[in-house]
Amino acid sequence: MHLSAGDLSQVQKVAAKMVTGALTDSDMAAVVAISGTSSGLTRDRAKLQDAIMNLKAQNPFRPIGRSCPTIEYYEADRIENKRDLIVQDAAVDAAMACCECSRELAITYVEDAARRALQLGDQDIHMTLVSLGNIVRKLGAMGGQRTLILISPGFLTVSAESEALKSAILDMAAELNVTVSAVDARGLYTTVLDASTDTTKDSQRSARTQSEYRGDSMQLNENIMAELADGTGGKYFHNSNDLQAGFQILTEVPEYVYLLEMSLQNVKQDGAYHLLKVKVDQNGLSIQARRGYFAPKPEKSKK
Repeated sequence: MHLSAGDLSQVQKVAAKMVTGALTDSDMAAVVAISGTSSGLTRDRAKLQDAIMNLKAQNPFRPIGRSCPTIEYYEADRIENKRDLIVQDAAVDAAMACCECSRELAITYVEDAARRALQLGDQDIHMTLVSLGNIVRKLGAMGGQRTLILISPGFLTVSAESEALKSAILDMAAELNVTVSAVDARGLYTTVLDASTDTTKDSQRSARTQSEYRGDSMQLNENIMAELADGTGGKYFHNSNDLQAGFQILTEVPEYVYLLEMSLQNVKQDGAYHLLKVKVDQNGLSIQARRGYFAPKPEKSKK
């Protein structure tokens, strides 16, 4: 759902070849898209290859056409939720350039565009994380070693709801012994605005700011994939155009997975997110673990 047509085409070429060599006779697999497509669980390599090649890039939450101004989900979150006046001012400059209108009218355009972008983005991420959770739950009900390979350019998890859903997926994957590995389908990417982004009418400041926030957004997109891999004992393959090598690495399951529990002392039961750092007291070992947790919320008193 988040892949561009070009990235999807590259993934299809590599994944279709990988299916024949990565699976043993006893392995079963399914090709599942967040947008709803599924091959069903099967040992039939030809069926899996057909499912891969029939995937289409589609995102019902992606705005169609160019608006004035163009507000992405990351910028909308900064404007609406974080009240970032610098981002808002840059968006107003861009709106004045493209609509050739007064600043007051441009502010209205920005506010409307930010609300729409935030609503679409929140719906997108909610659907994506709920779908991922359902896939993990179904895998957990099966026998044997269970691995989910997430192939994506990443997506933003900037809201409190998305952080909570991500944490719930990590809890469930750990409990059900499901490993999540991830491939950044973008390969080696650039944060520089390309020719597809029309900035000819934008002011120099707004174009520079747009490029800066595009870079921030693209880097933040990786967080969800890295954390799902770290928190479940999987691997995260990124910053490389060698997708074939990535698939080969990720089809290997971890040798050991541990579930550690801790008691929370002096932590307020307010549902807040806390960073978590896990270390091992032994040289020569590397560890992957989730990057944070949500404190429990106080139970509601019964009347």
